Amino acid sequence: MDSQNSVSEISLDQGWTVSQVNGDQCLAVDFPADIHSALLADGRISDPYWRDREVSLDWVHESEWLAEREFDLPAPADGRHTLVLDGVDCQAEVRVNGMPVGQLQNRFIRHDLDVSKAVVEGRNMISIRFLSNSAEAKRKADEFAFPVPHIFWNNRLPHYNFLRKPQCDAGWDWNIALSPLGIYGSVKLRRADPLRLDDAMIRQHHADGRVRLSVDLLVDAARPVETRASLSIDGQTVATDVTLWPGSGRVTLTAEIDNPRMWWPVGHGPQEMYDLDVRIGDEHRRLRIGLREIVLLSDPDEVGNRFAFRVNGREIFMRGANWIPADALPARATQAVVADLLDSAVEANMNMIRVWGGGSYEPDWFYQMCSERGLMVWQDFMFACNLYPAADRAWLDNVRHEARQQIRRLSAHPCLALWCGDNELVGALGWFDESKADRDRYLAMYDRLNHALEEAIEDEAPDVPWWPSSPSVGRLNFGDGWHDDASGDMHFWDVWHSAKDFEHYRSVRPRFCSEFGFQSFPSMRVIESFTLPEDRNVSSNVMDVHQRNPGGNSRIVETLARYFRFPDGFSDMVWLSQVSQAMAMKTAIEFWRMNKPRTMGTLYWQLNDTWPVASWAGLEYGGGWKVLHYAARRFYAPVLISAQPDHDTGEIVLWAVNDTAQPVPLSVSAQVVPFDGQPQKLGRWQIEVPTERALEIARFAPDALPSDALLHFDWSDGGAHHGENDYLAARPKEYALGNPQITAAHGTDSDGRETVTLTTDRPALWVTWDHGGDTVWSDNGMTLLPGQPRTLTAIRRRTGLLDDQIPGVMALKG
Repeated sequence: MDSQNSVSEISLDQGWTVSQVNGDQCLAVDFPADIHSALLADGRISDPYWRDREVSLDWVHESEWLAEREFDLPAPADGRHTLVLDGVDCQAEVRVNGMPVGQLQNRFIRHDLDVSKAVVEGRNMISIRFLSNSAEAKRKADEFAFPVPHIFWNNRLPHYNFLRKPQCDAGWDWNIALSPLGIYGSVKLRRADPLRLDDAMIRQHHADGRVRLSVDLLVDAARPVETRASLSIDGQTVATDVTLWPGSGRVTLTAEIDNPRMWWPVGHGPQEMYDLDVRIGDEHRRLRIGLREIVLLSDPDEVGNRFAFRVNGREIFMRGANWIPADALPARATQAVVADLLDSAVEANMNMIRVWGGGSYEPDWFYQMCSERGLMVWQDFMFACNLYPAADRAWLDNVRHEARQQIRRLSAHPCLALWCGDNELVGALGWFDESKADRDRYLAMYDRLNHALEEAIEDEAPDVPWWPSSPSVGRLNFGDGWHDDASGDMHFWDVWHSAKDFEHYRSVRPRFCSEFGFQSFPSMRVIESFTLPEDRNVSSNVMDVHQRNPGGNSRIVETLARYFRFPDGFSDMVWLSQVSQAMAMKTAIEFWRMNKPRTMGTLYWQLNDTWPVASWAGLEYGGGWKVLHYAARRFYAPVLISAQPDHDTGEIVLWAVNDTAQPVPLSVSAQVVPFDGQPQKLGRWQIEVPTERALEIARFAPDALPSDALLHFDWSDGGAHHGENDYLAARPKEYALGNPQITAAHGTDSDGRETVTLTTDRPALWVTWDHGGDTVWSDNGMTLLPGQPRTLTAIRRRTGLLDDQIPGVMALKG
């Protein structure tokens, strides 16, 4: 048996030549990169996001591309060599010195290709031939035994349900259909002989104030080997001698940690982290982990079944949004861009994001950023809104490999809160003629896929919960998660897709709403980045191209007209669409938060955009804050007061909710504020808001609020928890809002930060100082009252993708 292990590594990321097969394009590329971005950087194509250029670039994904580079192997080419390819997108043939070494078919797998027989001492050539994703998708669909429908009304490019790549690369109702190709991770040649460490699977068991940490080292041995394995953490080292036989193996090491420093979600405690070192032979990994215990509570109660997260013994209401890829061009989704988006999420008082199943498993640095910020991650497996060919054994085995590899990789990150099987695959069974006519066949195929994922979870046994699908009423329940608000998680889309009023959000009380949303246009700054002046009309062809949901622009305008007087021009309509979007989410989320503990989480659709587009995002392309994101910072405040109508009595009820760890004493005051008159005080209350449920503060008779006034209220604990809110009994267009005269005075604060102080002569709603700029302000899109100047402070300057614009005050008029 061998007792020594030889390890060396050569990076092959740089120095590639990429050429179009049977074409005239040839350029130098360093990986990670996508071919569209490389062509753009080399001046071979122009910005894909400009106007209606998208379809003219289809030749890129319809072509095959050959990536080649040479490398030197200075030592004798003996022993085992592995070519490691991470994030190859996605159909590719790999050769080394002309010898085939891999046929790749999965963007979501790290490929460990044995090239021992292909490499030679001295000069070597590696080539990767990227097949056309779109052509391969069609070929696979044509060759399948029976039709497997895809979501054709969302996807301009068909049959991508046969490919293991981000499903939204084919389109979606917010994405451009570019179908990128490339390599988004690392390329390296490793000599690990005879022992190779492939993965580390980390688990935690919490009991009696201690943590038992176990680490499985997933190894591959070329021949029998005796070696030593060790784990080091928190000043202690655990080691053992092991004997490994040829093939895949698993070595488990365990350490006990007394008095652990716990990792907490943001707002509930520090994000304590530990350095974990694992070794086996000469193979070594260093990881940053956090110690926490996460439980999904789905036990039955008097309503149905709960859906709530308990972290370190504390039930926590989840406030957040859905995450989609940071850019349609992978090369643009840099760490700086992603960090800015995650910072914005935390600044809006979010504590969870859902990595949606039609995008991608994100790189390790993404989850590290989430862990450092205390931002929990609901992680979907990458399946969304389609039927999938799980009757194909080879395809399903590929998925099994993907699932196990991703479960192991993400086990190091304390932010991970949930593994979810898919997005809306149960609902998709009822969307297609084929599955409606033969539901049993397609349901059986879905069950094979879902069961394979569940088995991967059971086998790897991560220390985070599993949920079969989203929305889902529960395990092995194929009911309607869109409209069942008694159990499980819910997707509630009636307001947008069925064009119902915002007040319809109050017709349901979800246990956890993991998808719901309303669209708006991006800011004028973003619109000007992809249009000519003649395009700037809501019904222009270019604006339709940058709206991927059929009828979306018409729905924005029609719904806007229900609530507001029709705007005077295009720029006013753009801004007012964002006010409408913010009002929709405020209506839903404040009502559902006041139903705590029946409702224990809201994740609206969606946090970010992939390109400049009209969408449900609160952060427009480039990361600028829409009016919604500023509203989210208020309606997601950990301590919140909200007024809600009681539909049985007609009364207006003042509620308080507290998502912190301790009861909070508050001083609350309310007043009636006419739009043309003097305010009248309604009352003042001293209350203590508990943590486990929303608290009713007061009730007002319907006639306590005149038809020409709003209800305004504020609260404070004398420290960190303070705010103000308001309530309109009617729609804004029904009030005589007048024409507020707002003045702005510029200054700086004691820290040298820019400030602006706003004053008004009459109540002004949704006062917006900065619409789409790169400065994050302390407030924006707020209610401004006469005699109460509001000073806004520039909290930070973002590094956006677009040039800044000069702020200018906007407010509702009537």
